[in-house]
Amino acid sequence: MVLLDTHIWLWWLLGDGNLSTSERKTLDRFASQKSLAISWVSVWETEMLERKGRVSLTPDFQSWIESATHPDIVTVLPTDIDVVIAQRKLPDTFHGDPADRLIAATSVLSGYRLATHDQRIVNSGACEIWEV
Repeated sequence: MVLLDTHIWLWWLLGDGNLSTSERKTLDRFASQKSLAISWVSVWETEMLERKGRVSLTPDFQSWIESATHPDIVTVLPTDIDVVIAQRKLPDTFHGDPADRLIAATSVLSGYRLATHDQRIVNSGACEIWEV
């Protein structure tokens, strides 16, 4: 199982962003094997991005998010007290973005490699990073 950072999930499903052809094909294959997950934080982050006009979701947010979180696409992992406690154990050098902290902590707790292009997360060494 691979945990997708919000931007990877959006780039993959919206067909834009900086994913390589190889990354896209691998994500498609993993989805067909039901081997992809996101944190619920990515749903919240997506709603904020859509409300601010930074992403366009058609036909509307609710319809798009219901499709994008369908169990045939990804497994949505919850955030609970354990995730909140785990994010407190991230390295002191890990940046302060709350969503990134919760997503990285979810990766650590789940044992799933994190697919991200965020160099701050990659360089932190806080969790195992997925690479094609």
